[in-house]
Amino acid sequence: MNASPATTEPKSAVARRSGSTTRRVLLASTVGSAIEWYDFYLYSTASVLIIGPLFFPGSSPTATVLATFATYAAGFVARPLGGVIIGHFGDRVGRKNMLALTLLVMGLATFLVGVLPTYEQAGILAPALLVTLRILQGIGIGGEWGGAVLMSAEYAPPGRKGLWTAFPAAGFPLGLLGSTAVIELVLRMPEPQLRAWGWRLPFLASIALVALGVVVRRKVAESPEYVRAKRTTAVSALPVRDVLRHTPGKVVRGALAALGLAVIVSTFTVQLFTAASAGQQHTARSVLLLGLAAGALAEALMLPAFGALSDRWGRRPVILSGYAICALLAVPAPYWLASGEPWLVIMTFVLAMGAGHAAVYGAFASFLVEMFPVQQRYSALAVTYQLGATIASFSPLVATAVAGSERATLPGILIMIGCLALASAAVASSRPET
Repeated sequence: MNASPATTEPKSAVARRSGSTTRRVLLASTVGSAIEWYDFYLYSTASVLIIGPLFFPGSSPTATVLATFATYAAGFVARPLGGVIIGHFGDRVGRKNMLALTLLVMGLATFLVGVLPTYEQAGILAPALLVTLRILQGIGIGGEWGGAVLMSAEYAPPGRKGLWTAFPAAGFPLGLLGSTAVIELVLRMPEPQLRAWGWRLPFLASIALVALGVVVRRKVAESPEYVRAKRTTAVSALPVRDVLRHTPGKVVRGALAALGLAVIVSTFTVQLFTAASAGQQHTARSVLLLGLAAGALAEALMLPAFGALSDRWGRRPVILSGYAICALLAVPAPYWLASGEPWLVIMTFVLAMGAGHAAVYGAFASFLVEMFPVQQRYSALAVTYQLGATIASFSPLVATAVAGSERATLPGILIMIGCLALASAAVASSRPET
C-alpha cells in the first residue's frame, strides 16, 4: 500500500511551510497593530497641536487643554468595553476574524474624524461627534492588542514567547512614529490652510492603511494552540465571567501592571509634551515632535531585545527595571523638554520610550499571556490591559485640573510615580499560570 502524501512529505517541506506561516503571523500582527496605533495616537498628537482649538474653543488655554484631555480619555474609557466584546468572541469563535474586525472599526472611526465639521461650522455637535468617534476608536483598540499578541504568543516556539510577542507590541511605537511624522508634515502648511482642511489629511489617509491591514490579516490561519484547546475543552458561554470569578487576584495584578505601563505613555507623550509645547512657536514644537519620533523609533528597535531578555532572565526583572528607569527620569524630564535643546529633548524621549517603556512593554504581553489559561486569554488580556490603560489615561486630565495650568508638571509626575509603585508591587507578587 502506498503511503499517503501527508506521511511522505519531507520534514524540510513541513518546516518551510511552518516557517512561512509563522512569518505571516508576525507580519500580520505587527502591521495591523501599527496601523491601529497610528489611528489611535494620530488623535493624541493632533489633539495637543491642532484639534483642541478647532473643536474646543474656550476662554482660556487651560480650559481648551482640559476639554482635549477629556476627549483623549474618552477613547480609553471605551477600551475595556471593546476588550470585553471582542475578547468574548475571540475566546468563543477564534482570534483571526476578531483582528480583522478591530481594524475595520478603528479605521472607519479615524476616517470619519477627517470629515467632521468643526465647532465653528456645527457648534456643540462637533465635539459631540468627535467624542463619539473617539469612543469607537477605543472599542477597536480595546480588542486589538490582546488578539495581536495572542496570535504571536500561541504560534511561538517554546521559550520564545517574549521575543515573539514583542513584535506586535512594536506596532505601538511604529504607529506613534508614523502619526508623529504625519502631524509634523501637516504642521508645515500655512496656518489658514492647516485650520481649513490640512488637519483632515492624516485622518482621511488612514483608510488606505486599514485596507492593507485587513488584507494581510485575512490571510493568516487561526492560532493552533487555540484550535487544540477548543477541541479538548468546552468553551465557556461567558469567558470574562470565568476570568473575574476564578482569577480575581490575577486580574487585579494584571490591571495594576498595565496601569504602570500606560501611565508612562500618558505622562511623557501627552502631559509633559503638552506642557513643553504650550505657547511655543513652530520651531520649538518641531523639536518636541522630533524627540517623540526618535523615542518611538528607539522603542520599536529595542522591543525585540527586551522581549528576548525576558525569555532569558524572566518577565518580572525586565518589567521592574523599566518602571524604575521611568520613575528616575521623571525628575529631570520636564526641565529637559522645556529647555528647547534638541539633544536634551531627544535624550528624554529615547530614555523614556526606548529604554523604560520598551523594557516594560517588551516583557508585558508574555507576562500576561502566561497568567491565564488558553480558553480565557483573549478576555483576560483585554480586561486587565484595557482597565489599567483606561485609569492611566485620566492622569493628564487629573494632573492639569489639580494644577490649574497646562504648564504645571509636578502633579502629573507624582501621579506617575505613585502608579509605578503600585505596578511594581503587583508585578513582583505575580506568578505565571504556565
